[in-house]
Amino acid sequence: MTPFIAEIIGTFLLILLGCGVCANVALQKTFASGSGWMVITTGWALAVYTGVVVAGPYSGAHLNPAVSIGLALAGEFSLYDVPHYILGQFIGAMLGASMVWLLHKDHFEQTENGEVKRGVFCTSPAIKNGPLNILAEVMGTFVLVFAVLYFTDAVVTDNNTIIGLGSLGALPVAFIVWAIGLSLGGTTGYAINPARDLGPRIVHALLPIKNKGSHGWGYSWVPVVGPILGAALAAFMATALQ
Repeated sequence: MTPFIAEIIGTFLLILLGCGVCANVALQKTFASGSGWMVITTGWALAVYTGVVVAGPYSGAHLNPAVSIGLALAGEFSLYDVPHYILGQFIGAMLGASMVWLLHKDHFEQTENGEVKRGVFCTSPAIKNGPLNILAEVMGTFVLVFAVLYFTDAVVTDNNTIIGLGSLGALPVAFIVWAIGLSLGGTTGYAINPARDLGPRIVHALLPIKNKGSHGWGYSWVPVVGPILGAALAAFMATALQ
């Protein structure tokens, strides 16, 4: 498994489960329909955990262009590797979103509201306010990347015993994403990941979904620019505090 393939697979799992929980909660006639924000935030946190467990040993499991950019700006990752990581993330995100649509196709047909259908794929603000919407994405991503930059690896002792959590070491990032969703996510849907939002938004535009409504292109720049700015700010702060 190469890092590129790992980013594709990890991001695929992230979006399959993340957009999947949105579909379960939002679409009509699923068993989870209407189950609410706690289910969505928990589902996204566990989606992150799943993607990180699989991709982590091979690519470091960025699964997010903002994370790749933030780590590179902080000197923790090669700038040379950023483009192909981002390409892998977008491929994985689009494949994951396509599978979510296929698995929930009957329920998309049972749902009339076009905005609800779009919400399975991508984010939109609860109240449209450009400056505050982008600030929400900046701060959410700042928390994510700043915390990631302070992660520590497992410790290897003198007798080569590894002291750490193994695959459970992916839990911290899941808890951080969960916290962001619970505390900061209600205003914009906390994309905090350009590939997570733009990749599925493109898929929404391409798929033959009946009565799918607007693609929300006027807002689409916010969950791309905001996370990148937030990641850059986190990298600057972490570097300055070293």
